[in-house]
Amino acid sequence: MLRRQFLASLSALAQQAPRRPNIVFIMADDMGYADLGCYGQKYIKTPNIDKLATEGMRFTDAYAGCTVCAPSRSVLMTGKHTGHTSIRSNPGAVPLLDEDLTVAEVLKQAGYTTGCYGKWGLGDVGSNGAPWKQGFDDFYGFLSQVHAHYQYPKVLFHNDKEEAIGDAFANDKIADRAVAFTRDAVKRGQPFFLYTPFTLPHLELLAPEDGMKPYDGVLPEDGPYDQRRGHYAFQPKPRAAYAAMVSRIDKYVGMIVNEIKSLGVDDNTIIFVTSDNGTATPIWNDKGFFKSAGPFRGYKTNFYEGGIRTPMIVRWKGRIKPGVVSDLPWYFADVLPTFAELAGVAAPKGIDGISVAPTLLGKGSQKKHEYLYWELPRYIAASGTFADAPPPAAIRMGKWKAVRPTEGAPIELYDLSKDIAETTDVAAANPAVMKKIESIAKEAHQTPRMQRDAHYRDWSKHP
Repeated sequence: MLRRQFLASLSALAQQAPRRPNIVFIMADDMGYADLGCYGQKYIKTPNIDKLATEGMRFTDAYAGCTVCAPSRSVLMTGKHTGHTSIRSNPGAVPLLDEDLTVAEVLKQAGYTTGCYGKWGLGDVGSNGAPWKQGFDDFYGFLSQVHAHYQYPKVLFHNDKEEAIGDAFANDKIADRAVAFTRDAVKRGQPFFLYTPFTLPHLELLAPEDGMKPYDGVLPEDGPYDQRRGHYAFQPKPRAAYAAMVSRIDKYVGMIVNEIKSLGVDDNTIIFVTSDNGTATPIWNDKGFFKSAGPFRGYKTNFYEGGIRTPMIVRWKGRIKPGVVSDLPWYFADVLPTFAELAGVAAPKGIDGISVAPTLLGKGSQKKHEYLYWELPRYIAASGTFADAPPPAAIRMGKWKAVRPTEGAPIELYDLSKDIAETTDVAAANPAVMKKIESIAKEAHQTPRMQRDAHYRDWSKHP
């Protein structure tokens, strides 16, 4: 009842709101902090994203919702950090709950048409977590995160229906649908929310031939990556493939931006570009060639900075001052309240996010987090329960960064103002800070719910 009343109140507020901006949120999958030219990448070409950074705002201290896929996306959609968002681990079989209120639902009630194109990962057909039950008018792509492991699958989903795609590269099809959605929304005269969670450069390491050409024979390879140890295709030139996949994201950004410009809505469209977690290049044994994590320690699956700090570029022509670099610490939980403020409506109560619209627009006072919190409790698939031990977790509190690297391990403490690479644990020298950190760790964590989904299908052998 309270949920319905809140959504009804948003609809009423939307009628009184001034012109609302179109909102575009483009998200890569496992793209590292330093995989883009504007963040220092030397080998991979990303001219479209780099241009957005010069025309808008580039954040140095932005963070994903988690260090792995599903919980990070759950934080993004619900505005609740991983201490109590609905999806707390990454087994690939977990839906959002019916009572979850997503950013898409908030914007839909504010008068937006909403589209999701890419990797959903928060509920399959038949579950309450399916995107069309969580505020999206249209969906095209992968419902299951395991299905999304494949770059050349046999089918993609258009809402709840499978569509054969032949020999097409899945993300090319997804990008085309995203552009078509943008065009249709503008023709209808509606403000739109476009969410494009592409599946690049996530394993499997494959890219179309035209994307490989600029890198094939140019980048020094260190031998093939035998992806067949998992369930992927063999890749003889992994570095060229990885670079091509990141550049493909850049191509899609260019397609979307060019469509927005051609439709004449560039001055009323705010565009975000980010990644769902830190780099996974060490997982496929890149040996640090691309330096995808930049100056940071760690990578996807752990809570050092390389696993959760992510690129974040935001552009809004005429509204966001160009060429600005901001060190404001914020994360995916802040997306929902930020979008609500941009749309002129209230964010739901009980979330953890804070709107960063004042920083983006250079107006008003920017409220700051007392702390940012992440955790990843261990899910026990056989019983559908979670381990009782304190989970791997991280807390950022100003310059302080605390990490519990493994389940039940002591908490480490780093001073990011002096030690951005998290090399020296200063927990013993800062007992007062550690007392506060330990209090936050208890306060922020709630017992996870069981996560079985009766509607889940195993895509690991049937792409």
